[in-house]
Formats: sequence, structure tokens, C-alpha cells
Amino acid sequence: MKFIDIAKTRHAVRSYLPRPVEPEKVAQILEAAHVAPTAGNCQPVRLLVLQTPESLEKAAQAADLYGAPLAILVCADHNLAWTRPYDGKQTGDIDAAILTDHMMLQATELGLGSVWVCYFHPDRLRAEFRLPPNLEPINLLALGYSADGPGDPDRFQRERIPLHQLVCQELC
Repeated sequence: MKFIDIAKTRHAVRSYLPRPVEPEKVAQILEAAHVAPTAGNCQPVRLLVLQTPESLEKAAQAADLYGAPLAILVCADHNLAWTRPYDGKQTGDIDAAILTDHMMLQATELGLGSVWVCYFHPDRLRAEFRLPPNLEPINLLALGYSADGPGDPDRFQRERIPLHQLVCQELC
């Protein structure tokens, strides 16, 4: 499948089949995260793979995982993140977003659905998974086999602003 087809097929899945994700697919998703770029190659992202009923229940105390059989808690490590010297902006959250996007697209290529969950209680995640102070939960990526099938690749014509509104050439 071409990249643009993968990108257009990926959509937010909020209903999953009760089928576990095969270990080889989990490994490929994690490999996609591993090769994702990070600012200054600092690699300040840590992933907690949640697959057991116990760990998924812990995560469900903080967020809706929509019944996904697999979730990945994506955290930024503030001790490792690159910092822009001009204003002190740390890029751990940006790096975490890049890794998450790589994982979502890899999951789509593998026939899996996903949803990026940012609506969660960070303090509950910190407590449930005993995260050290330097790890900030950025998002939860819920993954599994979609109960609704693939996304409609033509929906972008209806759901997105026109390309000419998105893009400015040189000056806006």
C-alpha cells in the first residue's frame, strides 16, 4: 500500500473486536516507533506496552480505551528531551507525537485500528504505573482490530479545509 493510501485509510477507531494483537504485529509497531526521528536524536520518549487485563484496567482508570486489547502509554522524558536555547521549549511532547504517528500508520498498514487518546487523567496514570517525575504521560495509543472496518479514504474531501487554506507559499 502506498503511504498516502495508508494515511487516508487510518482513522480514529473507538470500537474494537475482542481479538488480541499478534506479538509480531506489536513488534512491528514498536519498530516503527524506534526508527522515528527525535529532536537532536535525543530519543526522549518511553513507551509502556499495556496488554494484560490488569494493565489495561489500570489505564482505564485514567482514560477510555474503547475496549482496545492493546494500548501504548507514550511518555516524554524531561531529563533527555532537547531544549531550544532561545526560549527553553522542550521537544519531548513533539517527539512523542512523531513516534505515536509512526505507530498509528504502521498499525494501519498491518490491518489494525487505533485511536490517539489525549483525554486522560495524567495523575492517575502516574500513580497506576508509578511513573517517575521526569516521565510525562503525553498520550495513550489504543490499538486493535476495528469493529467498524477501515476508514473512508474519500472523507478528507468532506472533513478537511481545502488545501489552499492550509498552505501558504512564502508569505500568508
